[in-house]
Amino acid sequence: MYTEIIDALKSYASEEKASVLRRFFKTGPGEYGEGDTFIGVTVPHTRQVANSFADARFDTIEKLLSNSIHEVRLCALLILVRKYTLARRDATQRKNIAEFYLTHTGSIDNWDLVDLSAPKILGMWVRETGDTAILHRLSISENMWEQRIAIVATMPLIKNGDTSTTIALASRYLTHSHHLMHKATGWLLREAGKKDLCALLSFLDRHTPEMPRTALRYAIERLTPEQRHHYMAIPRRRF
Repeated sequence: MYTEIIDALKSYASEEKASVLRRFFKTGPGEYGEGDTFIGVTVPHTRQVANSFADARFDTIEKLLSNSIHEVRLCALLILVRKYTLARRDATQRKNIAEFYLTHTGSIDNWDLVDLSAPKILGMWVRETGDTAILHRLSISENMWEQRIAIVATMPLIKNGDTSTTIALASRYLTHSHHLMHKATGWLLREAGKKDLCALLSFLDRHTPEMPRTALRYAIERLTPEQRHHYMAIPRRRF
């Protein structure tokens, strides 16, 4: 099945798209995606292939995740997402998928791989079990992608009305050095504000002076013009 999946993905490959993706995902020397390989398959086509092979076994998915081609790793993650969705009545299978995901975070090494998988697998599992300690452990990892997994995976918690884990992780990332974490932090704070505006405003009142500008801009995007002006006018200590 591994070869069939690779062949299916390559049937949609486009060097023109690959060139665009290499620039978009910053694969140049010293950039966050340095050395990543693209063959130019769009996300809808990758998802189409993933859905066609949702019965792939874990050993096949593991092999896909070890592939150097970005779209192959994405396809593996989307297969896992599909399997998790289909296992909605099988708690054992969901647990196995979540644990498999956690043992393969080393292959989840770009922001799209995180964002398209973390909420729908790990986030859903944490919401179901209440085991937010998983996310706190990831948040103190030295691996930036695991840190991003932690906060992006709080999305299902937010949708379920719980913003506390998002707020706690955002507090931990206030002085993070990478702009991709600033964006993720601001994005999830904004989402938290949709459910609990008071929680967001309280966070901003306490932490705006420490927040990177990018995180702040993302976080306040849905506030009133007056509120946005107020927070942007507060002097920041860093960044």
